[in-house]
Amino acid sequence: MLFNSFEFLIFLPIVFWLYWFVFREQRWQNLLIVVASYVFYGWWDWRFLLLIALTSFCSYASGLLLEHCEGQRRQQQIVSAANIVLNLGILGMFKYYNFFVDNLDALFGMMGFHLDWATIHIILPVGISFYTFQALSYTIDVYQKKLPATHDPVEFFAYISFFPQLVAGPIERATNLLPQFQQKRHFDYAKAADGMRQMLWGFFKKIVIADSCAAVVNTYWSEYNELNGISLFALGIFFTLQIYCDFSGYSDIAIGTARLFGFNLMRNFNYPYFSRSIPEFWRRWHISLTTWFRDYIYFPLGGSRCSKWKTIRNVYIVWAISGLWHGANWTFVCWGLFHATLLVIYNLSGISTKHEETVASGGILPNIKEFFQMVFTFTLAVAGWIIFRSENMTEAYEYISRMCLTLFDGYSIMFGKTLLLYGLALLVIEWLQRDKQHALQFADCKPFRYRWARWTIYYILTALIMQNIGNKQTFIYFQF
Repeated sequence: MLFNSFEFLIFLPIVFWLYWFVFREQRWQNLLIVVASYVFYGWWDWRFLLLIALTSFCSYASGLLLEHCEGQRRQQQIVSAANIVLNLGILGMFKYYNFFVDNLDALFGMMGFHLDWATIHIILPVGISFYTFQALSYTIDVYQKKLPATHDPVEFFAYISFFPQLVAGPIERATNLLPQFQQKRHFDYAKAADGMRQMLWGFFKKIVIADSCAAVVNTYWSEYNELNGISLFALGIFFTLQIYCDFSGYSDIAIGTARLFGFNLMRNFNYPYFSRSIPEFWRRWHISLTTWFRDYIYFPLGGSRCSKWKTIRNVYIVWAISGLWHGANWTFVCWGLFHATLLVIYNLSGISTKHEETVASGGILPNIKEFFQMVFTFTLAVAGWIIFRSENMTEAYEYISRMCLTLFDGYSIMFGKTLLLYGLALLVIEWLQRDKQHALQFADCKPFRYRWARWTIYYILTALIMQNIGNKQTFIYFQF
């Protein structure tokens, strides 16, 4: 079921009413969430409910076995490894089987051998990468004694399948979300109202900005050989806005929806296009995934606490895996290695990339240095997204080459001028609200201290959403 669908507009109020007015006890609310989540997920294809149920059951059982084997380190290692291998095996079969078969066949073909391995037609289950990583984090955290194993299967199944963030994150940690299923929730009007505002902003970003950008990108991308350099760069910017508004829009809707039910999900985006360096960009983009790779792969490899060359090795390993996580295509792997190279360059250059504070904190405009840092970082991000969007590396190379070689051959953009204004408006609004959790959080914002001013913004956004509702596009990250 899509957030931007008529079915969801019916589904959400029904579940909300049942949750707060019928099933008031915690255990019944948890059971309702499981049922609602399975209806939500099964609306797409009910057969894959068996897959998420298997992932949930095996991870739940692994937690109990780890507790049962307390003090028996070897047995705990076997249980943890078995569950990790099982979950990664399921993910690998559905997502990467054909990719590895094709590439192995090509590799052996270069040496004169032919592997007669058949590829199979597999439908990729929506959100499998997200809920698999969520299940893996539980097993690892129980193994590392960061939290006790849960004995309530309903709580655990609700944690894995919680419908707001089930198919595209944020990828929640059991240490954050699972305890919230283990305590009684009380309706908080202020939290619910703020959740509604965040959902509205998410729908605006998805339906008005992302889907409008998608219409232009999908139309012109295949014609890149006929476009001048400035138009190719503009097209890259449109995709840069599309993927941000599509994915962060989903996260805003998910976080806002969860708040309606009394849950706090982790922040997934922190205005990444206002970053002053690529390292800062990756501390602000898809935070739940980047911190997952940091905690469960980068740190166990040694992180940056080892020699310089091993640190570089660790960066490349993590980003190659991150690229492959996004899809079974070499463009994703190369996109990951592109960012790994940039991170290594920043690290070796000794340039300060801490930037813990908000850019231009306490002011309206950035200083000259911050401005050029943001422009440079944004340009690097655009180059990376061109690789990410391309069908293959040949297309990515030809696109970027033509863009660079013909950048000054034409000085006009051939399409999407109105869309550029939309994108500019988005950036201005988010810049003004860059110290807030989301752009419609108007606390301490003087221009919107009056109720009529706030509701004027809500009505304008709603009108724009209704005007663009017919241009419905699926969420990009559903394919991952």
